Amino acid sequence: MRMGMRTHPGEVYSKNEKAQDRKGTLLRLLRFVMQNYRYSFLVVFAFIIISSAATLISTLFTRTLIDDYIVPLKGVSNPDFSPLALTLVKLAAILLVGAICSYAYNRIMIAVSQGTMLRMRKQLFEHMQSLPVKFFDSHAHGDIMSTYTNDIDSLRQVISSSLPSAFSSLITLAITLTSMVALSLPLTAVSIAVALVMAYATTWLGKMSRKHFVAQQQNLAAVNGFIEEMMTGQKVVKVFCHEQKAIEQFEQINEDLRSSACNANKIANIVMPVNGNLGNLGYVLIAVVGATIALQQGSALTIGTLVAFLTLNKNFSQPIAHISQQINSVLNASAGAERVFQLMDEQPETDSGDVEIVDAMETNEGNIVPADHRTGIWAWRLPDGTYRKVEGGVSFDMVDFGYVPEKQVLFDIVLDAMPDQKIAFVGGTGAGKTTITNLINRFYDIQDGKIKYDGININDITKSHLRRSLGMVLQETQLFTGTVMDNIRYGRLDATDQECIEAAKLVGADDFIRRLSNGYLTVISGTASNLSQGERQLLSIARTAIADPPVLILDEATSSIDTRTERMVQQGMDSLMRGRTTFVIAHRLSTVRNSDCIIVLEKGRIIEKGTHDELLELKGKYYQLYTGNDI
Repeated sequence: MRMGMRTHPGEVYSKNEKAQDRKGTLLRLLRFVMQNYRYSFLVVFAFIIISSAATLISTLFTRTLIDDYIVPLKGVSNPDFSPLALTLVKLAAILLVGAICSYAYNRIMIAVSQGTMLRMRKQLFEHMQSLPVKFFDSHAHGDIMSTYTNDIDSLRQVISSSLPSAFSSLITLAITLTSMVALSLPLTAVSIAVALVMAYATTWLGKMSRKHFVAQQQNLAAVNGFIEEMMTGQKVVKVFCHEQKAIEQFEQINEDLRSSACNANKIANIVMPVNGNLGNLGYVLIAVVGATIALQQGSALTIGTLVAFLTLNKNFSQPIAHISQQINSVLNASAGAERVFQLMDEQPETDSGDVEIVDAMETNEGNIVPADHRTGIWAWRLPDGTYRKVEGGVSFDMVDFGYVPEKQVLFDIVLDAMPDQKIAFVGGTGAGKTTITNLINRFYDIQDGKIKYDGININDITKSHLRRSLGMVLQETQLFTGTVMDNIRYGRLDATDQECIEAAKLVGADDFIRRLSNGYLTVISGTASNLSQGERQLLSIARTAIADPPVLILDEATSSIDTRTERMVQQGMDSLMRGRTTFVIAHRLSTVRNSDCIIVLEKGRIIEKGTHDELLELKGKYYQLYTGNDI
């Protein structure tokens, strides 16, 4: 997680929270698996029954071997072993079938586990695309990445191994218990008593270790988040010589991970030895009790029955031991599944709008009708079936907003951006400039007031169509792995190569692109380390140009471009802005001098509004910012 946001290992969710319900989480995971693999599970279930039955038959054979063959043939001079040989052949065939079934269901469960992880990652990614921007603003990216990797991977072991082991153990318990009752009720009572003690020990130790497994997953996410943060900000770390401080911080969160992992595993790892010793104690008790009963005059308990029962007792205690052996993976998967389902349960971005934007054309009568090809004309399709041309007029009417309810950041914002106007926002850091542009996109919803687009409340416009009508160039550029042409075409996927080249020429990016090793077909990475910051920004501007939207939002779009390059780009930017409503946030006031309206913000309020000359005449805040002179 990011510094200052890291979760303390002891901070686990309250008991009444849904995500903390271990049984509910595991049942939900089981339902998720069964949705796509119910028939595979039926086959696995059948194979487990066959495999368990084969094991039981081989165990009961010891009774037959002793009572029917060894004891009767004792002292016989020429015993006939042919019946025994035939029985052994049959037993070998049964064991072979059991081994094949065991191999088959394990192979099937591997496919089930990998398929489940594939679907879970797919569903998680699809859901993530529906989450609002504020979710990503409030969650560390490394923490989210840990959910995709560590948390989902923790489910692999429990699905491929623990689930079939649990099924096999339950079936073995049922079959074995039935056979034990048939052989001897007194000895069965002793076995059940020992099994109850083992079950209690497993449950008690599991409860003790579970909170540490949850902390382990949280700390693992913290480590991933911190590493991601340090990799992203490595230049800042080196510039300020904070390497040692970063090492100390990492050592602390790494120690937290080691501590929680040790606490979780040192408790969980003693479960199997404890149960193993309890099982051995039960074996001795049954041997003593069974031998006492068998030696009594007229007892129905034969030596063969006692030996078979002792073997059954091992089979009876083994499932409990297997369950305790899987306790680590089950608890780890439970903690991982909680985090996965927490992300899945995040509320998606709501959208109640029903107004859409379409490509349109104007008829001779001046009407707007939808077009089946790209015309460069946009229209709003209203719920009543009529069309209204997109002009680009945006108005704020007494808008109040806060990222959190208790802290308001915008107050009584009133502005009118007419079509084809260039509106500039200036002001100090934290004045609210970027916040206003985020509200136009509906990345956040306002608490009070109205924002209208061509007279339509933006809450009535479908979000995807609203954003389709807005082109945005951010201060922080984000490119994607692919060719330069692919990155420009990202603005409009159906754009032709020639259209992408024209967009690059428009913003002044064509020259440097042609100097690259493969021109427009040069492959760049997401970080675009082979491009300068200014070149990356030019590609970002070209990407917006190819989208050809009616409204532009330029959030310090030229901040990463040097003065010479900026002058070269400005002409192309002016051509791009022509005929569109444009909102500009600029740190260089010289770039907004030609704006139709300059809005000065301070502490979330509009304090001045007018053209460059009008604001200079006021000799207010804008005059101070532009000239550097105190008022």
